Amino acid sequence: MNDNTRPSPEALLRQASQEGRGRLKIFLGAAPGVGKTFEMLSEGAERRRAGVDIVIGVVETHGRVETAALTRGHEIVPRKPIPYEGRTLDEMDLDAILARAPTLVLVDELAHTNAPGSRHPKRYQDVEELLAAGIDVYSTINIQHIESLNDVVASFTRVRVRETVPDSIVEAAEIEVVDIPPDELIERLKAGKVYLPQEATRALAHFFSKSNLSALRELALRRAAQAVDAQMLEHVRALGVGGTWAGGERIVVAISELPGALGLVRATKRIADAMRAPWTAVYIETPRAQGFGEAEHRQLAGVFNLATQLGGDVATVPAASVVDGLKTFTTEARATQLVVGKSTRSRWFEMRHGSVVDQMVRETPGIAVHVLPMEGGGTATRGRRAHSGGWGSKAGYAWTTAMVAGVTGVASALFHILNLGNVALLYLLPVMAAASLFGLRTGLFAGIASSVAYNFFFLPPTGTLTINNPENVISILVLLGIAFVTSQLTSRVRAQADIAAASARTNAALAGFLRQMTSLNEPVALARAICEEIGRLFDVRAVILVAEDPGLAVQAANGADYRLETMEMAAAQWAYDNGAPAGRGSGTLAASEWFFQPLRSGERTLAVLGLARDVGGDPVRSDQLPLLMSLVDQASLVLERARLEVEMRDVDAVRERDRLRQALLSSVSHDLRTPLTSVMAAAAELHRGVTPELIATIESEAARLNRFVGNLLDMARVEAGALRLRLEPTDLTDAVAGAVHDTKRVLEGHAIDLDVAPNLPLVRIDPQLLHHCLLNLLDNAGRYADPGTPVVVRAEHRFGMLRLSVIDQGPGLPPGREKEVFETFRRLEGSDRAIGGTGLGLAIVKAFAEAMGMSVEAGNREDRTGARFSLCFPKDLLVRETDGANV
Repeated sequence: MNDNTRPSPEALLRQASQEGRGRLKIFLGAAPGVGKTFEMLSEGAERRRAGVDIVIGVVETHGRVETAALTRGHEIVPRKPIPYEGRTLDEMDLDAILARAPTLVLVDELAHTNAPGSRHPKRYQDVEELLAAGIDVYSTINIQHIESLNDVVASFTRVRVRETVPDSIVEAAEIEVVDIPPDELIERLKAGKVYLPQEATRALAHFFSKSNLSALRELALRRAAQAVDAQMLEHVRALGVGGTWAGGERIVVAISELPGALGLVRATKRIADAMRAPWTAVYIETPRAQGFGEAEHRQLAGVFNLATQLGGDVATVPAASVVDGLKTFTTEARATQLVVGKSTRSRWFEMRHGSVVDQMVRETPGIAVHVLPMEGGGTATRGRRAHSGGWGSKAGYAWTTAMVAGVTGVASALFHILNLGNVALLYLLPVMAAASLFGLRTGLFAGIASSVAYNFFFLPPTGTLTINNPENVISILVLLGIAFVTSQLTSRVRAQADIAAASARTNAALAGFLRQMTSLNEPVALARAICEEIGRLFDVRAVILVAEDPGLAVQAANGADYRLETMEMAAAQWAYDNGAPAGRGSGTLAASEWFFQPLRSGERTLAVLGLARDVGGDPVRSDQLPLLMSLVDQASLVLERARLEVEMRDVDAVRERDRLRQALLSSVSHDLRTPLTSVMAAAAELHRGVTPELIATIESEAARLNRFVGNLLDMARVEAGALRLRLEPTDLTDAVAGAVHDTKRVLEGHAIDLDVAPNLPLVRIDPQLLHHCLLNLLDNAGRYADPGTPVVVRAEHRFGMLRLSVIDQGPGLPPGREKEVFETFRRLEGSDRAIGGTGLGLAIVKAFAEAMGMSVEAGNREDRTGARFSLCFPKDLLVRETDGANV
């Protein structure tokens, strides 16, 4: 299996990441009324008849009878009412669908904006959560709601929609185009099948003109074709199938540092527009690029910027030669069209180096090659060659001369045992060494110098440059030939080594960057790490700016000496607003000293990265742009991950608040109403006379109310962090006796078994908080223990720890869920903890105990059924130890 047909690791990884996720199918239409919802419901009905578990999440029939008829027979999940500004809005109930967990859900109008107060602001985000849960989704959308086409549609319809869907959602979905001819859609509109008659008349005069509908129809068909083409390429890359698979045109333009490259990019843009095809500008980085100066790097950067501004992709491919790089990239990109420039070259140059154009035409038979003339190519090449001066270094010539002299000395010393052939072989050593270490010209110099020394000192007549034997001429030519071949082979090996080293450096930089980023979660720390790492890799000053009212503000920097003047802030704001680079080296506000690159995730700009050099000049050279873009992509991903984590924490907090609110309302309605009912009944009986039982009932229920309100206040203090500890040595015997006395009404009917030794050590705790803990534990035992069974309070002092337990006899706790009883408002179903109550008491016990440095445990008894709750006092809370206190 060669490189062209092996499966793409990236494509395989992307496929693996989709495992376990649901599949999204989008019914795409050119305009309202083409029948998207009708088609979605029809296909849903077919799937239901085939035995697929389907529900309707949300469907908008817009009063169309035939559409409403298709919803019959489907299970419809009721919508969730959301109060908003004095009225109620109905939205799709995401939680109900997740709980129902169907195989397929039908969700109409993917671009819909949810009512304020919903979990997600957009419906497509609801759909993403459904897909992540493994649920397949059918949805609908019109072409004008796709983000990248929003401006295009607005340019000819004069209508800009506000509800859009990111292109990434559409690209990951299966697309089915629901299409009808414009004339038929207009007839449907006139017949009142799309809008009411008065609305239809207005729509026909504006949005629903035949020209608009034809353009929208073409956009929808082309966008669907692009999505299908991209998915097809992803599939064949994952399978490792060769060929261009030219279902659609894909254009590649080869650019260089020559001035004519700008014209190539513009011409490619015109070709791509005519073919409505995606295009990529690729630069093949050969070893020759190492000799580029500032002018060449600036020219390349300008070509890259122009390609980006014109809507093309850019890429840099390291390769030993331009032809090899272009063949590799066009094969991987499955290109169908290649645009190359033909610069003015001499016949001698083409004889020595060959023609890139001719080789590409011969070696890429499946690609159409467009050859365009390039102006100024020869001048630029000659200027660069003159500037670079490739005649070798003085040190190289000096070392070569020394090596030739050394070989001559050794050969002279050994001449009495060597023949002329062996002496000639010795001279191969400096020739090969010079050609390998210092290049072609120094190698040729070594060959000439060795030939001269060999002739002068060893060939008869010695001491002259005359050659008597013509055979010796062969030896001199061999020396020169070996110098040439060795230098060429060494140059190729060195070029491949340089390419491998550059690739290794890039991979190491990306790996180190990701390794550092994955260890951070806090946005400010991430931004600071990004600035420091990019600043270190490129030796620049770096800042990250984020949106703050009323503009941008610096979130992090790799130093405190940065200065952002009015021009810099304007460039940063432009980059943030437009999602494109700005500042120095770009085509926008280039007078700025800083270069600003937006950090984007999908259609959202998360932040702006600013780069500048202390000595001035462009912050990043053109050969560093691929590495910078890779780091920018990775930085955007980690910032998006941090943003999503913050959002998830906020969502979790909202969910917890909702749960607590519902639990509190349930608790208040039950635990306030029950004692109030008893108090009101007892008060009514007072009219007939006062009895001790009535007074006891009023006192008991009032105390119960007081304890309930006290628990609410205590939990509020815990959550607000307002607990104030008053620690003092406390005798557990007295503490237990006081708590039992205060709960005798609750424990009525239960015998109290106190197993607390009087010789226990004192504990340093807050007596009032401990009293609250014991009250809640005893109240819990009295509430849930079986009638007539004893409640045991036992203290154990072993191995330096003191454990105080309250033990009851009842059904106990569900195995494996013991820790859940300490959660706020938690009452376990299927156990003795499901009886009425607020669910606050044990949570307060845990909070108070941990505030005093103690821990709490819950479990079931081992000797019989029942629950055991323990307060654990560590050794550092014990005031004194008692000998033999092993109770």
